[in-house]
Amino acid sequence: MTIDATRLQPMANAIRALSMDAVQAANSGHPGMPMGMADVASVLFSNHLKFDPKRPDWADRDRFVLSAGHGSMLIYSLLHLSGYARPTMEDIANFRQLGSPCAGHPENFLLEGVECTTGPLGQGVAMAVGMAMAERHLNATFGDDLVDHRTWVIAGDGCLMEGVNHEAIGLAGHLNLGRLNVLWDDNAITIDGATDLSTSENIKARYEATGWHVTECDGHDFADIERALSEAKADPRPSLVACKTVIGKGAPTKQGTSATHGAPLGADEIAAAREVLGWQAAPFEVPAEILADWRATGQAGSEAHGEWESRLAASEYRAEFERRMAGDLPHGDAAKDYIASLIADPVKVATRKASEMALAQINPRLPDTIGGSADLTGSNNTKAGGVEAFSADDYSGRYVYYGIREFGMAAAMNGMALHGGVIPYSGTFLVFTDYARGAIRLSALQQCRVIYVMTHDSIGLGEDGPTHQPVEHLASLRAMPNVLVMRPADAVETAECWQLALSQPDRPTILALSRQGLPQVRLEDAGENLSAKGGYRLKSAGAARKVVLLATGSEIGLAMDCAAALEEAGVGTDVVSMVCTELFDEQDDAYRADLLPEDALIVSIEAASTFGWQRYTGTDGLNIGIDSFGASAPAGDLFAHFGFTTEAIVPQIQSKLNN
Repeated sequence: MTIDATRLQPMANAIRALSMDAVQAANSGHPGMPMGMADVASVLFSNHLKFDPKRPDWADRDRFVLSAGHGSMLIYSLLHLSGYARPTMEDIANFRQLGSPCAGHPENFLLEGVECTTGPLGQGVAMAVGMAMAERHLNATFGDDLVDHRTWVIAGDGCLMEGVNHEAIGLAGHLNLGRLNVLWDDNAITIDGATDLSTSENIKARYEATGWHVTECDGHDFADIERALSEAKADPRPSLVACKTVIGKGAPTKQGTSATHGAPLGADEIAAAREVLGWQAAPFEVPAEILADWRATGQAGSEAHGEWESRLAASEYRAEFERRMAGDLPHGDAAKDYIASLIADPVKVATRKASEMALAQINPRLPDTIGGSADLTGSNNTKAGGVEAFSADDYSGRYVYYGIREFGMAAAMNGMALHGGVIPYSGTFLVFTDYARGAIRLSALQQCRVIYVMTHDSIGLGEDGPTHQPVEHLASLRAMPNVLVMRPADAVETAECWQLALSQPDRPTILALSRQGLPQVRLEDAGENLSAKGGYRLKSAGAARKVVLLATGSEIGLAMDCAAALEEAGVGTDVVSMVCTELFDEQDDAYRADLLPEDALIVSIEAASTFGWQRYTGTDGLNIGIDSFGASAPAGDLFAHFGFTTEAIVPQIQSKLNN
């Protein structure tokens, strides 16, 4: 393709001008990266990226991820200049101000065209891997006519240093995701200074070692950039393009230094930069001819979109494709029928096994699901319902063997969910949410329908000991906004939790599941999904109610035993199954007050930290839990040791009542 540098240079300088002016106006931000990558971004948007600014939700658009999210003015400039409805120039002038969609780091829920929230470095690359996985899977399902696009990433040195990057690129190389191209802003600068202060590794060799195609270019030579991007597109492997750039390019005394990384350039430097760049327009103004060149960049994508719409209209897959991309679930009574079968024939199984049983019903009926595990398939019980492996040889598969990559797995699932058309779920042990926590937080922030199947949820896992026994995890995950943490007690509640998790289009779910077998406590058809209210009365008091036992998961059976003992002593006792505190908190005041009346002693029972339960029991209540680390022993011995027996709990309740 012929490169017209006389057209591209002013286009790139428009990015530089907007970036330095916006950061200066906000007195906050990162001008260096946008200024350094402006030339690369101009070639990408002009000649390679498939997009239609008038339809930013077009399903077959290329996905563009700014993994180096601190350089957010790059994507804000690109979206405005190329013709997206927002950000407007006023939005850009209000960069980093309350109410502006131009937040300090790009947020997917504030602007169309921002595919994912970035800023926590490395996660953009990892989410892009998930997007590329979703693209290949949907291509295998619906064919080239409907799904045939690429995922482009701009990443910085920090992204490539983060540990999640290593997990992500290893997975991408193994899966041979050739539609994924990472453009590395190779400027050798971080906040502290030159990268040689902290690293001396051969990044290109590392990518090559994981099966990537690697090339490089002069990031300020338009013809060389074009060559490298074309080479990346042509190679069947995922590609890393090392773009050698100068951070803050155009700032005469600060370019190439960390001074441009995370601070405004200052009025004098900006004035001098305007001279160097030949940029005479006032702040937040772009000359008409340059803006016209930018607006033309979406024309090819607009035409491709029109052709795609024609193919979609004629496709036999249209209805199913549109349903899946909209995130709608098919209608049916499968969940109701399955729960009825459990009521008719109760089972005593671990809730991880109950999850597998539910998946055996879900996966054949819901082709949207793509499951997986971080090397714990046999323990998490996540492969069910006849799904086969997703691999470089068969992208139609619906089960991903992620290896021991918990963080990369979670981030890839975010990318899949954001891409659309699939509902990702995967498993590991609950304690290893520590490894995945950064991505779980982004699941919540980005409003992703991602389902985390977290098994071995307490000291009930036994002999593996305190390193593997979660104690503080439930409390810490419940503290995270916009996450549903569900801890079901039996096979019926587990099925209900799966039904709820799948029906959440804008928030993730964590299923905390037991290793050990649990008796079925739901033995009657309620006619509704009781877990949907977060907490519900499982057992009503026989005698006059004096106590409410509030329990979750594996401790529900214990609560029922304690209630029976208390009733024998004449103490009326309710049992409330608190499946999900977040859903319970969403119920109205009357419902919550009915379950947790002020005239009763409220007792929480959970084999985990007691932190947070006081909001339900009050300071006059009783909290039975574990506020230390666990130990290595058989599960039964551990429950007895930590006081999770009827004999240990009932006397505490009676003593509290008497006092």
